Amino acid sequence: MRVRILGTAAGGGLPQWNCGCRSCSRAAELGVARSQDCLAISGDGTSWYLVNASPDLRTQLLASPELRPAPGTRRTPLEGVLLTSAELDHTLGLLTLREAARLPIYATAAVHQALRQAFPIADVIGNYTQVRQEVIADRRLLAGGLVVEAVGVSDKRPRYARELPGTGWAVAYRFTGSGRRLVYAPCLPAWNDAFERIIDGADVVLLDGTFHTEDELTHASGSDRPARSMGHLPIRDALPEIARHPATRFLFTHLNNTNPLAHPDAPELADVHGAGAEIAAEGQVLVLG
Repeated sequence: MRVRILGTAAGGGLPQWNCGCRSCSRAAELGVARSQDCLAISGDGTSWYLVNASPDLRTQLLASPELRPAPGTRRTPLEGVLLTSAELDHTLGLLTLREAARLPIYATAAVHQALRQAFPIADVIGNYTQVRQEVIADRRLLAGGLVVEAVGVSDKRPRYARELPGTGWAVAYRFTGSGRRLVYAPCLPAWNDAFERIIDGADVVLLDGTFHTEDELTHASGSDRPARSMGHLPIRDALPEIARHPATRFLFTHLNNTNPLAHPDAPELADVHGAGAEIAAEGQVLVLG
């Protein structure tokens, strides 16, 4: 199983275009950049799937040799997209994929409902390519021998879909291939028993690293929105849980522009490394098995 981490930032990326906070200003000054959350995964190194489709997708695809078309063709190794949620930073990149010959989209029923009604992007790109909306509720076999399981982690709706009913608005995915297991959970509001079950036996976990602390936004911008109220478990609160799983490799992704850990020289990294965890890097490649 092969994985390329295409993007590691929360919505807006780093630096964020309309933000002059200390973190964004410093990132612009030093040339530090993180694009928005997205992952590519393959069970055999030939058939690839995207997990989320970020607004930065075109640049991310062009920077990934495995995902380019063969010379002289318009055929790419992309077999489809799996969405962890219906959030805009996870779905806007679908517009970039309108030029694909076909586009299978795997998501929960609630996410598909949002993409048909509140934000009918599936209908829009359906005028350009063959869209197939696949409901993923449990365990599926994908091309290349890749098995994926979806586990609901949150019922927090995107702002544009607040009036829609249903559950299963955000999921974590557990991928199995070549006898190895990887979990992708870029949005995790709580470390509960269900999450413990999905990471049991996992070799690698890519984990929600949106905020470093519960009150990060208060200090950065004066906002009164705690991390958990936005559906994100702070990194500081996840570290004790990670320390209980020394056999599993943990990498934080989906970092908000205010998160000091988005910078490679952050002093807070000492605590992360002390718990046996890492911060995911742009373009990082993981080979399992």
